[in-house]
Amino acid sequence: MIAYARNHNLSKLVIGRDPARRLWPWQRSSGQKLAMLAPDIDLVEIGRADGVMQNGDARTSSWPASPGVESSDRRKFKQLRYLWATLACVAVTLLSMPLAAHFDRSNIVAIFILTVVLVAVRFGRGAAALAAVLSVCSFDFFFVPPRFSFAVSDVQYILTFIIMLAVGLITGQLTAGLRFQARVAGHREERAGSLYEIARDLSGAVQIDQVVRISDASIERTFRASAALLLPNAAGQLAVTAPRTETALNVDIGIAQWAFDKGQPAGFGTDTLPGSEVLYVPLRAPTQARGVLAVKARNRRLLLIPEQRQLLDTFAALIAIALERVHYVEVAQDALVRMESERLRNSLLAALSHDLRTPLTVLVGLAESLTLTKPALSPAQLESAEAIQDEARRMSTLVSNLLDMARIESGEVKLNLQWQPLEEVVGSALNATQGMLKQHVVEVHVPRDLPLVRIDALLIERVLVNLLENASKYTPPGSKIILAAEAIADQLSVSVSDNGPGLPLGREEAVFQKFTRGERESATPGVGLGLTICRAIVESHQGKIVAANRPGGGARFTFTLPLGQPPAAAEEAEAAHG
Repeated sequence: MIAYARNHNLSKLVIGRDPARRLWPWQRSSGQKLAMLAPDIDLVEIGRADGVMQNGDARTSSWPASPGVESSDRRKFKQLRYLWATLACVAVTLLSMPLAAHFDRSNIVAIFILTVVLVAVRFGRGAAALAAVLSVCSFDFFFVPPRFSFAVSDVQYILTFIIMLAVGLITGQLTAGLRFQARVAGHREERAGSLYEIARDLSGAVQIDQVVRISDASIERTFRASAALLLPNAAGQLAVTAPRTETALNVDIGIAQWAFDKGQPAGFGTDTLPGSEVLYVPLRAPTQARGVLAVKARNRRLLLIPEQRQLLDTFAALIAIALERVHYVEVAQDALVRMESERLRNSLLAALSHDLRTPLTVLVGLAESLTLTKPALSPAQLESAEAIQDEARRMSTLVSNLLDMARIESGEVKLNLQWQPLEEVVGSALNATQGMLKQHVVEVHVPRDLPLVRIDALLIERVLVNLLENASKYTPPGSKIILAAEAIADQLSVSVSDNGPGLPLGREEAVFQKFTRGERESATPGVGLGLTICRAIVESHQGKIVAANRPGGGARFTFTLPLGQPPAAAEEAEAAHG
């Protein structure tokens, strides 16, 4: 104890007081021995309460006696081992007396030493010492002349007695030590086997119910205890996996919740509420706590043994890792299902949009031809033809968005990056949306001295078309739409703003998700893919797009693109440096 305290830099020891009936008048107590060996270490000796003595062990009133505290067989074995050692010496003496006339006394000494060894193997160190003393006395009384007397006729027999006693004590000590080491090795092997079994069983568990069943069976088999797993819900509140187990263990949810929140054990054998009959061990996994293990042993002293408690903590760690693995298995399965569903949906949309694109293109062409037929159509007929043409173009745009989204997500779109002036792309986008913006006021603020930008012109034009179309759909006629661009440091910023109703609060990021619209229920045509395509195209250019409400009202969509150094500018810079 002193060596352990000094190796671990401990300055205080707390021990229980020795029972008075175990000490001889000349024998020092454990506290006195420790005080003499380590005067520099503080020693706290705990007194005994009246009426709580059981089998020489002190118990606090908060630990009620349990029928399984110590088995009756073990107590009887401890009490009778000295009696069995005495009977063994008597039996060997009686068996050796007829042999004394035929064998030398050295052979009789060997028989007594063999008896001491056998007693040490079977009954331990104390019984072996008693057997050694009794063997010397028996040999002196029955086999050394004058017989049946402790008188010694020859001084050399005194040396024989001393050697016999020393050999018996040393042999008994060594044999008892080996017996103890064998018992310790057996316990270690048993603990290692228990760990192997639970680790093997938990490795094949893929559901929480399987982990619970394996855990209960392993703890019952190893610790002879009842166990329950308390797992948290989405709000972090613990609940027992089996209600009947909660009744059998008298599980206190409050103590279990404290152990889960603090990440520390509580209940029996701990510093937190030690009066509880149940031990609560948090299940700490590598990422987070996965629950609490509640254990109630029938022999509660078993959980106070450091090796057994360490084994229980190892069980808890294995259970926590198994629960975390099962959790991520479920997460992976859900993700796989979502991915497969998304893939099937994209395949279906791509097939439908590809098949609808050709008839829609024909429908747009027929509507345009209808407006140009001779003789000219009446005003009502012309209005109907133009409406057919506008709706066909809008449907063609929706189908193109579906097809583009499917291509982008499948990775089939490859960027055709070229150094382009932004104003040309802006002009193409305004021409494509001229019909959509005819009832709005459009302002363009694009400086002529903007640097060239390395982009895929067709895809960036699609981004501008979608943003302008989005602004025209969600603002009333007569609203102002502003398209502006500027170079900021090494970024080109392009924004499309309006003075309409703006975006719903809290949905500035959600509008970029697939099939999500600014207004959940609206008569405005669209399927909610335009902004999703914009984000995919901008991010493929290593840019970023965000949405926000303007301070004066309305919405603003801004995307940025990285500015590089055009080839001509790079050559001029090299020439200047040269």
